[in-house]
Amino acid sequence: MNHKQTKTNDVPQDPAVSPLSFYGLGIVPKILETIIRLGFKNATPIQHKAIPIALEHKDFIGIAQTGTGKTMAFVIPIVQSLAQNNSLALILVPTRELALQVDESVAKIARPFSMKSAVLIGGASIHDQIRVLKQNPRILIATPGRLIDLLQQRRVHLGKVGLLVLDEADRMLDMGFAPQIEKILKAVPSARQTMLFSATMPSTIVHIATSYMKFPVQVEIAPPGTSAEDVSHELFIVRKEKKRDVLGEILNRYRGSVLIFCRTKMGTKKVARAIRTLGHQAAEIHSDRSLSQRKEALEGFRNGRYRILAATDIAARGIDVVGIELVINYDLPDDVENYIHRIGRTGRAGKSGHAISFATPDQRRDVQEIERLLKAPLPISPHSQDTMEKFDRPKTIFSAHRGPGQRKTSMYRGRR
Repeated sequence: MNHKQTKTNDVPQDPAVSPLSFYGLGIVPKILETIIRLGFKNATPIQHKAIPIALEHKDFIGIAQTGTGKTMAFVIPIVQSLAQNNSLALILVPTRELALQVDESVAKIARPFSMKSAVLIGGASIHDQIRVLKQNPRILIATPGRLIDLLQQRRVHLGKVGLLVLDEADRMLDMGFAPQIEKILKAVPSARQTMLFSATMPSTIVHIATSYMKFPVQVEIAPPGTSAEDVSHELFIVRKEKKRDVLGEILNRYRGSVLIFCRTKMGTKKVARAIRTLGHQAAEIHSDRSLSQRKEALEGFRNGRYRILAATDIAARGIDVVGIELVINYDLPDDVENYIHRIGRTGRAGKSGHAISFATPDQRRDVQEIERLLKAPLPISPHSQDTMEKFDRPKTIFSAHRGPGQRKTSMYRGRR
């Protein structure tokens, strides 16, 4: 089943024909009209599962891979619920970019209700945010650090929060926000509805669920580690000093938009500079860039001003840019599960995508970890810079690829 959001300008199908129709989920006509006007035809699986549960005011845990439409799965219930009472909603997200993206989705659904939102993130003027808070917004979208700052200054009050969303919860915990999240969970009323969305289910999230949620309903759309369906994979074994040469060859071969992931912010700067030296339009996103610089880079990448965007893992989740032709893992990720989040930036909205990864000869074990997560081998391709660069690839049996009466599928050794 395709897990991606389907958009069209056609009239929605008869709900009896379309099992993932937005009809029959309990959505009020005013929001359904907005959904139709926005051109959405069918709900994604996570939306189809989450929205009815959320509209019943139950606590909810949604486990789904990146790019499955999780944002609308909580935005639609939030707006509908707030239209029926005078409470507030708080949406916690890990990054500034994701906060701005969520706010765009909120604006689309909340506009007919004249419902205001406020984005509370670091890197932006706290004085401007305090001014917006005085306008009594109904929906607060915040990163944990800035929200704690405003709480300590007594500039924001969470006593009326009736809906709490933890979006990309595993990412927030990976980034070290657990202490801030604990403080925020203690600051909001206990009589609230909590929705938690995550790509994985680590023990820290289990702790949150058991400590701060009331009998949450859990829905898992795709098992943790499931990669995007329409993404093909390719691996280049290349010495570190030859990476830029190979990158130049690849960028000349592909003509569409390219997202390149590097491990460090310094590495990202160097790669972006090298790409520009080769004559390509490139931007960069990492923690040394200001919020305005990051917004400009992302918007320029989205509208085509920059064909190439180099980024650290800050862009691995939550950056919704349709039409990325290629993702390049210039450096393999430190956390193997980030491979899934990185490549999830391509192959979105029903389009096919491609992911190329660079591995140095000593990274055989790192590659094997990725293959174990994918339950499939990464096909190795030659490149003009290679000589004897390769690593031994021991025979590995992937029982997940074996059907009744079929032989086991073995990984090949060496270069294909």
